[in-house]
Amino acid sequence: MRVQALGDPTRMAIFERLADAGRPLAVVDIAQGLAVTRPAVSQHLKVLKLAGLVIDQPAANRRLYQIEPQSLAELRDYFDRFWRDSLLAFKQAAESPEEPS
Repeated sequence: MRVQALGDPTRMAIFERLADAGRPLAVVDIAQGLAVTRPAVSQHLKVLKLAGLVIDQPAANRRLYQIEPQSLAELRDYFDRFWRDSLLAFKQAAESPEEPS
C-alpha cells in the first residue's frame, strides 16, 4: 500500500522534497542535505516508484523523479476516509450513554 511506503522517515523526506519542488528532480538534487548516500536515495526512490508514488523519466545520463499526481489524489482519499471514519467513531462513542458499573 502507498501509505506503508511512506512509513520510513527517509522516504517521507524524499516524497516531501519532491512534492515541495513541484518539478522533476535528479537523485543528486533529492539527496542534497539528507543524511543518506545517493545510492540509498536511489533505493528509497525505487520503493516509492514500486508503490506508485513517484514516476521517473530519462534526461540525458540521469533520471528525473517527480510525484505521481494520481497517487496524491488516492492518498488524499485514503486520509479523508480515515479521518471521517475515526471522527464518526469518536462521535458515536461520545454520544453513547454510559453503561452502569
